[in-house]
Amino acid sequence: MKVKNIEIVISPSPPHYVGDGFRVHNFIPGIYGLDMQRMTPFIMLDYNAKFYFPPSETPKGVGVHPHRGFETVTIAYKGKVEHHDSSGGGGIIGEGDVQWMTAASGVLHKEFHEVNFSKEGGDFQMVQLWVNLPAKYKMSPPKYQSIENKNIPKYGIENNGGEIEVIAGEYKGIKGAAFTFTSVHLLNAKLNKGAKIDYSFPAKFNTALLVIEGSIIVNDTEQIPTNHFVLFENKGENFTLGANENSIILVLSGEPIDEPIASHEPFVMNTRQELIEAFYDFNQGKFGNLED
Repeated sequence: MKVKNIEIVISPSPPHYVGDGFRVHNFIPGIYGLDMQRMTPFIMLDYNAKFYFPPSETPKGVGVHPHRGFETVTIAYKGKVEHHDSSGGGGIIGEGDVQWMTAASGVLHKEFHEVNFSKEGGDFQMVQLWVNLPAKYKMSPPKYQSIENKNIPKYGIENNGGEIEVIAGEYKGIKGAAFTFTSVHLLNAKLNKGAKIDYSFPAKFNTALLVIEGSIIVNDTEQIPTNHFVLFENKGENFTLGANENSIILVLSGEPIDEPIASHEPFVMNTRQELIEAFYDFNQGKFGNLED
């Protein structure tokens, strides 16, 4: 099998706020041609790099808003978030946990810093990823997967090299915790200094990584610092990661969904007419009820 080489390394963009509780660098859709179509099934990636939020009696976050046509995946590295949606999903996502919300036919949801975390303040570090749904699943019923870290299967790296958390997909025969509608691999590589690991994904899959902590070397040639995003070419299958220091790397690879994308703010559909219908249904109250 051939080596999968890097197409581009992307520095974090200037941060902006989503609501008042998420200070994020946006990578997808972003500059350098990383639009939704290029990265499908990954159509949005916001990264709240490690940031200290001072104590607050009023939890910061994002109030009630709608979604249709895709899934939101929130991965907590530092801090805690509380989630509620109009289909009955919800709970607290703590450090190391994942919440996977399938908006599909439509939900309202809200996300805020968890009450005690908000009162105490502290470092906050999160990834929110949007995963597109094929047309045949866009109007399926909403669902919610609360995935605690203790329930995420892990691959132990030899010689005390660390571990790989298999959130979705598969790594060396270990199946991920999350149900997915298409072939999606989502992995947290937690590497100790000096560890080296290998990956293999089909050439056509859109594959990328984000360095959450530390710094790494890819394919023994390219140095990648903290908070940088790496997009791989759609050629070759295999690549390696080596840890220059204790590091955490989010690796994502997915089979492209070869369908048109029509998006407007909270809705991601296939046609403009479907977007119009989404706004109509939302205004008619068909996404359920959820208090701010």
